[in-house]
Amino acid sequence: MSVINELIAHNRAYVDRHGHREMATSPQLHLAVLTCMDSRLDLFGALGLNLGEAHLIRNAGGLATDDAVRSLLLSQWLLGTRVVMVIHHTRCGLETFDEEELANDIEASLGARPPFRLGAYRDVDDDVRRTVETLRSSPFVDSTEIRGFVFSVDDGDLREILN
Repeated sequence: MSVINELIAHNRAYVDRHGHREMATSPQLHLAVLTCMDSRLDLFGALGLNLGEAHLIRNAGGLATDDAVRSLLLSQWLLGTRVVMVIHHTRCGLETFDEEELANDIEASLGARPPFRLGAYRDVDDDVRRTVETLRSSPFVDSTEIRGFVFSVDDGDLREILN
């Protein structure tokens, strides 16, 4: 059985357990979280979140890319979020490569260079600060409350990074 078929079977069991329920579109906590796509981050469990309470915006590294800013803009303007958490994490894959070298390898293999930043960094605390500052300086993000954190993938600890 393929992985996708297994997931579809799990979904059928989920539907049987949960049935139909109507939930509001706007997150109850008025919270949006920009974080990494890493599969080791269980932010619902680690933060005590429930379905319907927050928007999770995920990409490689939890970077403030144009698309992440677009998602935050829509989250804030259309769905009422006002608080933003930026959560990066320890032992991220973006700490493991050189940006220029990987871009060169991709270009040599595919015949095209990525037109976007890959996001490599060396210092997770500094990258959180840069991401928070990018969001705060964006004219498209309400910067009333934006705070940055590093999540430990080893023990689940959340450490705030002050600017």
